Amino acid sequence: MGDEEAKNLPMELSEKGGVENNGFVQNEAFDEKETNASSQEEIPKSCVVGVNPAALEELPLKPYAGMPKEVLLKFSRQARYRVTREILFWLIIASAVLLVCSTIAIIALSPKCLSWWQASPIYQIYPRSFKDSDMDGNGDLKGIQEKLDHIMYLNVKNIWITSFYKSPLKDLGYGAEDFYDIDPMFGTMTDFENLIAAIHDRGLKLIMDLIPNHTSDKHRWFQLSRNRTGKYTDYYVWQDCAQAGGSLTPPNNWVSVYGNSSWQFDDVRQQCYFHQFGKEQPDLNFRNAAVQEEIHDIIKFWLGKGIDGFSFNAVKFLLEATHLRDEPQVNKLESPEDITAYSQLYHDYTTTQVGMHDLLRAFRHTMDQYSSEPGRYRFMSSDADDEEDTEATMMYYGTSFSEEADFPLNFYLINLKNLSGNSVFEAVNLWMKNMPEGKWPNWAVGNPDSARISSRIGKEYVNVINMLLLTLPGTSITYYGEEIGMENIASEEVSKELMSSVPETFPEKSPMQWDDTVNAGFTEGNSSWLPVNPDYESVNVETQKTQSNSSLNLYRALSSLRNTELPLQRGWMCHIWNDSDVFVYVRELDGLDRVFMMVLNFGQESTVDLKAVVPNLPSEALVRLSTNFGNTGKVVNTQIVKTDVGEGLVLQYKTGKPVHAMEAFQENCFVAEKACYSPAFNLLYMNC
Repeated sequence: MGDEEAKNLPMELSEKGGVENNGFVQNEAFDEKETNASSQEEIPKSCVVGVNPAALEELPLKPYAGMPKEVLLKFSRQARYRVTREILFWLIIASAVLLVCSTIAIIALSPKCLSWWQASPIYQIYPRSFKDSDMDGNGDLKGIQEKLDHIMYLNVKNIWITSFYKSPLKDLGYGAEDFYDIDPMFGTMTDFENLIAAIHDRGLKLIMDLIPNHTSDKHRWFQLSRNRTGKYTDYYVWQDCAQAGGSLTPPNNWVSVYGNSSWQFDDVRQQCYFHQFGKEQPDLNFRNAAVQEEIHDIIKFWLGKGIDGFSFNAVKFLLEATHLRDEPQVNKLESPEDITAYSQLYHDYTTTQVGMHDLLRAFRHTMDQYSSEPGRYRFMSSDADDEEDTEATMMYYGTSFSEEADFPLNFYLINLKNLSGNSVFEAVNLWMKNMPEGKWPNWAVGNPDSARISSRIGKEYVNVINMLLLTLPGTSITYYGEEIGMENIASEEVSKELMSSVPETFPEKSPMQWDDTVNAGFTEGNSSWLPVNPDYESVNVETQKTQSNSSLNLYRALSSLRNTELPLQRGWMCHIWNDSDVFVYVRELDGLDRVFMMVLNFGQESTVDLKAVVPNLPSEALVRLSTNFGNTGKVVNTQIVKTDVGEGLVLQYKTGKPVHAMEAFQENCFVAEKACYSPAFNLLYMNC
């Protein structure tokens, strides 16, 4: 390269034209002195680099890590980056819109979730007989808390405790002396608060009894009313009557549920008060607005304590006709003086009076005020018990625009006179055919005032009755001890003192049988308030836990099956066959090819050709559960389905032709909460 070319190529970096870096210079003067002291010849004033400025400008600039904002913006404006960015932006927006729309569609199409009182059976506890914690021979609230794990073991989520208000216990606690307090026999308010906290900690719910119709005659309201004190003067139903020489001339012929006149003379007030039940249980005057407000305050008090629902008892007795006319006799030829029994009159003026349903709707409204919190719906049931008038019973459901009870208690299975496949079908069909559309059924086979299954219909039918209870649509209610097949105690075992205290029986209230120790593990005291059934050494919870074919483990398996299988939770129920021995029905869900068929024997040994009844039925079905555990898991020929006395089968099969879609069975099919299953998305929807 020549000298002339060299002059044209170099770019000179001089002290004047170069970039000066003083990052490590602390003192310019010092730096200058150091420079002067050095040899001028060793440090050139300038250096020459062979780079062409034009060539440098033509070098392409590429993105690099850590580039400043100015450089980043230069690249971001380029088309290839801008278009990509905009495409991603609109994809994100479209995805978000699609997600929101899908969510809205799913919510709109999805059926309403089952509430807690629909999703699980209810376990009814008579507190005096469940578990004694303080060795006094009486069950109590602490005892219930000790045994909550038993409820969990049953796969049950809801507990119903019958009345434990402060009471003289003259009527076993159904006439409250104080609605705001716990009877000392059962514990204290602190015990109750601890119990409800323990219940909720386990994810369980608590339902309480409330009997608004009457109080105890020891109640403060009654004592003030009999003395005509202020607003309490008319808190009860008072009427003038004549009392002479120990003989009462009542205002009319009205008779108490327990027999004899429903009017009782009061020496203090010198008038008669009205009582639908015992004379120690005066009826409140619900035509008095102040009385209504008192009951609403009681409801608010216990809901404020955290309970999850009420079962309102004796509600059909809340109002009486004001005209006080005699009720018509069943047998008009009888002498009026001979009318002493409740069954001898038609109770046209003392039950289900106009305005009674308005009172229930008002109770419902108060409870709804406490249901706004998610997951805290407050449940309400009522005991209609109008077995002679199904239409009147169904009125307790309310209407679509004016709700009352979530369901009136169904006693049809309890009231069966003769057990057979036909009678069970008739009881089930009677409720399902008359239930208002969209309402929820319920079933009970025992309660504190009815003989136990074993004693009422025979111990060989205990398991099949429980299978019926847990596979029918709706909410099942199990009375404590029925899960292990407890029997009534003999009436002669009940003390004369107890038997004379109230006009009802006690054999179905015997202590819960927990184990085979003394007093069946109910109490560590010397005795229990009622005798334990002598069969407790074999019929008890701990023993049955170890037996694979026990009533307890069958109950547990059935409740678990119900919790895990959609057709049993909310699907169709179609009756397909009944005769004197068996009752057969299916549970199925739209969109799901898995069907459950219940073959329940309530009579003698039977063989049924079900394929002849349902032509599209598969030739074989799996025994998912059987009351005879040895049959579980076997395959049966649907043309020859055999059942022994009291045997129940839960058969499972697959089909694309559900029974409820067959024209021949459509009038035999019912659904409370209709839903359809989408196997593609694994979700439920309504419109199918």
